[in-house]
Amino acid sequence: MFAVIKTGGKQYRVAQDEVLTVEKLDVTEDGKIEFAEVLMVGAGADVKVGKPFLSGAKVTAELVEQTRGPKVIAFRKRRRKNSRRKIGHRQDLTTIRITGITG
Repeated sequence: MFAVIKTGGKQYRVAQDEVLTVEKLDVTEDGKIEFAEVLMVGAGADVKVGKPFLSGAKVTAELVEQTRGPKVIAFRKRRRKNSRRKIGHRQDLTTIRITGITG
């Protein structure tokens, strides 16, 4: 069984016991997460699609770790003008394991 969930402005196709990395989520101290914005649930040829979300469907997950992504450097230089700008960025990420899909 699989599901398509929406979190952090992105959509992810998830299955049972799958580990994935999403944008940072505020997680309670017990480490349980529920996704109520489920776009699609399916098993084989039996697929249910929401408009835009399925009512009553949810995906549960557990926290694996809170981490940070790789460093991204944005460097801009204008030649012959002695002008340059260097900016760095690291995205905060959450790694989760899908524990259940109900729908």
